[in-house]
Amino acid sequence: EYQAVILYRTDLKDRAPQILQSLLRLEGKIDDAAMMEMNKRMRIDHDRNRQVAGSFLRDTLKIDTDFGDESEWVLIGRDLLRNTIQHLLLVFCSLSAAVVVALPLGIWAHKFPQASHGILGIVGIIQTIPSMAVLVFMIPLLGIGVKPAIMALFLYSLLPIVRNTYAGLHEIPENLMESAIVLGLTRQARLYLVELPIASRSILAGIKTAAVINVGTATIGGLIGAGGYGEPILTGLRLVDVSLLLQGAVPAALLAVVVQGLFELLERIVVPKGLRLARGD
Repeated sequence: EYQAVILYRTDLKDRAPQILQSLLRLEGKIDDAAMMEMNKRMRIDHDRNRQVAGSFLRDTLKIDTDFGDESEWVLIGRDLLRNTIQHLLLVFCSLSAAVVVALPLGIWAHKFPQASHGILGIVGIIQTIPSMAVLVFMIPLLGIGVKPAIMALFLYSLLPIVRNTYAGLHEIPENLMESAIVLGLTRQARLYLVELPIASRSILAGIKTAAVINVGTATIGGLIGAGGYGEPILTGLRLVDVSLLLQGAVPAALLAVVVQGLFELLERIVVPKGLRLARGD
């Protein structure tokens, strides 16, 4: 038994009255028989959701659509492009914010040993919270959609960057720091000219780890309407459709490999040549 109802915000009638009027045309049109038939076409016949929806609109409301006129590969390509853009947006925004926040935190943890345990402890605790729980905590604050997903990914990106920044700075040989002091460099000059360049390999490794983690974790954004590769994965799970699952899982895996390769190239640009040669590159 299906109870089909239309849910919408009360301000929709002021923001988009035409859309609301179109939606209300569906009232009373989707009965049990119609819903069962559409589910059968999706689950058993494996028709595309656009084709099923288009047929229903055409037969019931006399609304012509072009959903059934496009080829399967055109629809897959369009969905792939849209999901890729949304997924990259989630990863880029969260990772950029994490770098801006985590890099200074790692530097402070190194410069102020009394605060290092607190900083590393807090970001470590955040990392242990399950991703679903983080999303639940964010929804009351930021609503449903892209914002809570970006915030959750941002929190998960902190630990690798903070920890690697702290470790890279902490492992700088003491004699190098003494040489910088003897040369008369100020504390700020030592940080930018000596410490960060030497620790750049470790810092970049932390950012790379955070980026790869974000690519995989961003798929849960589909649960709250954030889009990305999680959307076809969740739809495929609901419909028991392996092809839809693969349309999300395979691109996500490939994107993680691409991100890994891009950071390998970036390392050759960011890390000083002398450090790369010292490690046998």
